[in-house]
Amino acid sequence: MAINRSQGLVLGFLAATVLALLAIFAYAPFVYTGVLHTALGQTPADEIAFLTALLVFIGFVGFGVVRRWRWMFWLIVIAFLAGFLRVPASALELMRVVPIQGPSWYIAFQGVVGVIQVGIAVALLIGYRKAGVWGPF
Repeated sequence: MAINRSQGLVLGFLAATVLALLAIFAYAPFVYTGVLHTALGQTPADEIAFLTALLVFIGFVGFGVVRRWRWMFWLIVIAFLAGFLRVPASALELMRVVPIQGPSWYIAFQGVVGVIQVGIAVALLIGYRKAGVWGPF
């Protein structure tokens, strides 16, 4: 089964997500601690377990993309379209209108990821209009 452009785009995003998660875990583990609100006394094993669960979930999504599961397509489209919410949320956090939830670079990174997600969702919908679910854009 050949991977088309729509699938390749999503798989590339998932691969970049895995690399970003690993880089953040290696170079800025305090981001995980802050996001997870770990209490005193919890071990780094909790953070590793969370990262492992995320990686397993991303692997499952990737498997669904390769297998061209229809429901996975729609789940990804809906989730990626919701990425547009990251942009104003990040902007409001950086302007200090709402409480900041992490380092500034991480908040800006989330905003950029939101823009990329919306772009991917639009490309998937263009492919859907041309050739159906998982159709190349």
